[in-house]
Amino acid sequence: MIPYGRQEITQVDIDAVVDVLHSDWLTQGPVVPRFEKKVAAFCQAKHGVAFNSATSALHIACLALELGPGDWLWTSANTFVASANCGLYCGAKVDFVDIDPRTYNMCPQVLSQKLEQAETDGCLPKVVVPVHFGGQPCDMKAIHALAQRYGFRIIEDASHAIGAQYRGKPVGNCRYSHITVFSFHPVKIITTGEGGMALTNDPQIAKHMQRSCYHGITRDDQDMDQRPKEEIWNYQLIDLGFNYRLTDIQAALGLSQLNRLNDFIHKRHAIASRYLTAFQGLPMTQPWQYPESRSSYHLYPVRISKQQSGVSQRQSYDALHRAGIRVNLHYLPVYRHPYYEAMGFSPGYCPEAEKHYRESISLPMFPTLSSESQEKVIKTMKALFS
Repeated sequence: MIPYGRQEITQVDIDAVVDVLHSDWLTQGPVVPRFEKKVAAFCQAKHGVAFNSATSALHIACLALELGPGDWLWTSANTFVASANCGLYCGAKVDFVDIDPRTYNMCPQVLSQKLEQAETDGCLPKVVVPVHFGGQPCDMKAIHALAQRYGFRIIEDASHAIGAQYRGKPVGNCRYSHITVFSFHPVKIITTGEGGMALTNDPQIAKHMQRSCYHGITRDDQDMDQRPKEEIWNYQLIDLGFNYRLTDIQAALGLSQLNRLNDFIHKRHAIASRYLTAFQGLPMTQPWQYPESRSSYHLYPVRISKQQSGVSQRQSYDALHRAGIRVNLHYLPVYRHPYYEAMGFSPGYCPEAEKHYRESISLPMFPTLSSESQEKVIKTMKALFS
């Protein structure tokens, strides 16, 4: 079976993890800070904070931006549920913005219209979470301009997009946002097994996130309440935080993987180029690339319209699975999940996101996808339309 995505683990990765297993530290040692600094430097950001998942990073990012009860968080309808759930964790209300039909990312025009109405209604969002779907960067300059006008704060959900570029700069530099979040799940660009990271250029936000992922505890004398000198206080709980830490074992894997990140992106682009050429002329839509961006190609979603091709998404999905190609779907619009429908959301709320979901299939895309497996995907797709 050919999966839609998978990790690459080499002997170098294994040796890096084993070195930590033989060291004095399995967690809270020196490897996590090294990983944080190296990712931040790669992305040209000032601060990095590692987490046990991107979901945890999104949660703490929202808390660091003081999202709370009575506030609104807006995100893309086309994303994994964590992009919205992080707002609910903080007691905030959540709403969704429809997507651009070419990029499948949050549409700045729809966002602008929605903000104009929200300003009239007195319910502007405090935080907006654009999602770089499939590794394609959002139009962050346009979204940032709206933030300047309407006063919201921005968290980039770049779970799919480490290694991507926007306007000649790496995604994660936070030029157009307060915080950027990456995922290191096994099917992502690089992996730590499970894990994530938040980047920021604001030292106070970084400090808040660092403390919050470690229970809300500080060891910094300047942050501690003063106590009698005869009492030993080498740490204090000053906020209610969480145990969201990454381990040194995971960070060692991440550091090793990061050394091959550019190679991973190069290989993904080579596969995308082969798909693009091979599928020319077939009655389906291939991923469109924003001219001023370079996708990380975490996903390769193609859209199949039954009206145009005579083949339905279901027929395509089933045929590929029968051929041993485990394609996937990304994503059911978040508000269509039963949990969110119970809040009052209903079908038709974001029509472009729903149309994308009804037509889109994510083909296999990962660096170790062999030439033979690529050819099998190509032949199966061609046979589907013949």
